[in-house]
Amino acid sequence: MKLGLIQMAMSAAPADNVSRAEGFIREAAAKGAQVICLPELFNTLYFCVEQNVDHFDLAEPIPGPTTDRFCELARELEVVIVVPLFEKGGIAGVYYNSVAVIDADGTLLGSYQKTHIPQDPGFEEKFYFTPGDEINSVWHTRYGKIGVLICWDQWFPEAARLIAMSGADVILYPTAIGWLPEEKAELGAAQLNAWQTVQCAHAVANGCTVAAINRIGTEGNSEFWGHSFVANTYGQQVAQATADTEEILLHEVDLKAQEDFRRIWPFFRDRRIDAYGDLTFRSIE
Repeated sequence: MKLGLIQMAMSAAPADNVSRAEGFIREAAAKGAQVICLPELFNTLYFCVEQNVDHFDLAEPIPGPTTDRFCELARELEVVIVVPLFEKGGIAGVYYNSVAVIDADGTLLGSYQKTHIPQDPGFEEKFYFTPGDEINSVWHTRYGKIGVLICWDQWFPEAARLIAMSGADVILYPTAIGWLPEEKAELGAAQLNAWQTVQCAHAVANGCTVAAINRIGTEGNSEFWGHSFVANTYGQQVAQATADTEEILLHEVDLKAQEDFRRIWPFFRDRRIDAYGDLTFRSIE
């Protein structure tokens, strides 16, 4: 399975972002990518820097115009495309931070709604997004089984475990994460290290490939830090993008090596599922 991760900057014009993303996808496919993933909320600026009800007008349904366009593109290029979108729900006032997964024949396989919703200065996501109801985001594509989670989901080992238990060979994390200027000098390097380390740990603990796809550029008060990367089952970053350059990160996943890893590091065999019941509580007194 050859991955193509699209690290890009966004503009204020959704149509321009979609057109530029299509160009990147065509380039990635020409270079042999089979599973291509865009960054979180790829077709808009990161509007969550503020609370503004007008931004709800950016949402669209799934299926909708953007997924229709990328279904045609996936069919033409015979590639899997992972499309993160601001989703308009089925009833008024309900919106999701979502991702649509399109198979290589152009079929819309389904969508996932981000389950963990952050709330921080410059990341006002709870104002906009209803949390998804369940983590069930594994799809059997032409090129293998992929699982998709979104940004803040990447900090929770329980989410990665559920995806791996559902059979994912690769976990994709479309992302929009960066530095606040007042924190970067003191904490920037540590924050980036934490972000990379926790996802590399998911790769080890679950014996699968993990890939994070971030945006770049400064939007509002946030400087998105790029550094899209792929981690193998040993937690090694086997591919990494830069901090501030648009690029297509390519990596071929060795599925046989992942099977071999799970044979010699049998974490799933040795899990004590009878001992973990308290994980369903917030805390243990």
